[in-house]
Amino acid sequence: MHGANYRVGKGQPFCRKDFIKGNPQIKIAKFQGGKRANYDYCVQLLLNEKVQIRHMAIESCRLSASKKLEEATGETGYFGRLRIYPHVLLRENKMVATAGADRISEGMRRAWGKATSLGARVARNQCIMEFYVNAPHLEKAKEALRSACVKIPGTPKINVIDWQKKMSP
Repeated sequence: MHGANYRVGKGQPFCRKDFIKGNPQIKIAKFQGGKRANYDYCVQLLLNEKVQIRHMAIESCRLSASKKLEEATGETGYFGRLRIYPHVLLRENKMVATAGADRISEGMRRAWGKATSLGARVARNQCIMEFYVNAPHLEKAKEALRSACVKIPGTPKINVIDWQKKMSP
């Protein structure tokens, strides 16, 4: 199963896990990391197109960005949060490709497929993940998100919000 086959979310998403035997386990370890505090900036990773992202790609993106930012700021110099959750069950109808497969495999007849992975459908300009940092670490946060966006499909955009201006009355 390749991620490129599931990049476009076609049709209605299937989220009813109570009907599926052997649900795939979510690969995302943590949805939040770092230390909660008052920070100066919020740096967000947005996608410019509607796309479906598998949970392994989300975890890989999160790990890459937080590891790079943690090296620069330490464990208490930032707070990161994932803003999407993979609800959608992705199914695969495996085809037999050996001798005599025409008698065993039923092709597309009753092709329900086995649940193999989970995915998150992301709308256009939706925030995927965000980091809260202070002013000295702003460029490092942008760099961390730039390096992490290679691991997810679509064209990314990095948005910086001045958090102190927004929070002050």
